[in-house]
Amino acid sequence: MAEKNIVDWIALVLVIVGGLNWMFFAFGYNLVDALLGKGSILAQLVYLLVGAAAVYMIYFAVSK
Repeated sequence: MAEKNIVDWIALVLVIVGGLNWMFFAFGYNLVDALLGKGSILAQLVYLLVGAAAVYMIYFAVSK
């Protein structure tokens, strides 16, 4: 198994955060919006980072 670097771990945490948010969203609760404010710049940044982490995880999955 390949060693994971800090970017791998950050991407993994962000993808987990995104997955948990989707789980809560299925029950009508948006965790990111609740914590950071609906439509706030910080919430948008989290969504952007989670999306970028998902793209990175796709790369990670097919490259190693």
